[in-house]
Amino acid sequence: MSVARLVSAFQFCPGGCVFGARAPRDPAPSLQSRALNLLLRQLPYKQQLASAEAVLARVQKLALAPASHEPVGVGNVEVTLTKMGGWPVYYTEPASGHEGCNYVMFLHGGGYINEIAPAHWRFIGEMTRKARICCVVPIYPLAPRATAKDVVPATAELLRMLLEDAGDAKVTVVGNSAGAGLALAACQWLRDRGHRQPSRLLLISPAADASVGRPEQVAIAARDPIQDIPGIVEAARLYAGELEVGHPFVSPLNGSFRGLAPMTIFSGTRDLLYPDSVDLAARARAVGVPIELHLLREQPHNFALMPTPEGRRARAIILREVA
Repeated sequence: MSVARLVSAFQFCPGGCVFGARAPRDPAPSLQSRALNLLLRQLPYKQQLASAEAVLARVQKLALAPASHEPVGVGNVEVTLTKMGGWPVYYTEPASGHEGCNYVMFLHGGGYINEIAPAHWRFIGEMTRKARICCVVPIYPLAPRATAKDVVPATAELLRMLLEDAGDAKVTVVGNSAGAGLALAACQWLRDRGHRQPSRLLLISPAADASVGRPEQVAIAARDPIQDIPGIVEAARLYAGELEVGHPFVSPLNGSFRGLAPMTIFSGTRDLLYPDSVDLAARARAVGVPIELHLLREQPHNFALMPTPEGRRARAIILREVA
């Protein structure tokens, strides 16, 4: 089914919608978000994804000088670093202590080739402080040093242990971009092996189909201020390793959705990945998974993490969901 038919089936409202719940119309993007779209075009993000060569140059640069994964900008929270399965894993908790707290596993984006970024840590700190939750943040190894064949099962195993250790506390998985795709693939892995699901999946601009093969995505890519198709395809190839790019570990949109946790998805129409979010919502709903898709007009990739009115409203929803 084309994305146009999917959008029609969901009664798409161009000003911004919630699929799965009644929501007020958002007639136009805010002045701040329009200005941010212009600013993002001046930054190097899109250039880094403009070609396969640009991605390989980025990977080589990071191999020579790896980026830090240490927390920055988390504010007044307690942070503990440990290792599990050879991975660094950070735990954050409110400064007042973790008694009675629910849990979030946060999986960062970055196209599987970039390390967790300061913006991710600020969001983790915000969740920890304002929702009074404990965050578990795996620092998964990056492609091409590690590939989906190993990263997805290892992430799922960490989530399984968290679900066991949390007892009656609520466990939510929050992921953005590549991290959202990893979250979805890990939950499919758990389901296939008979393990329980988290309370909810919160997916911000999920990377659900690494092929980026829809004809309409070429036109969307021209308007996307952050991403481009050649670089996404090359990063996916590196992450896939010996697997096909269409394998559900790499492209979880191709996996089964039956029995997965309820989902909340955030996407915008300046994100070249947004057709996959619409398709993801349709496939999940078709097999009975409760789903909310917040699709906002003219919002870019990862808008929910950005300092705009639309981003703040999205984060307010996330804080309510994880608390």
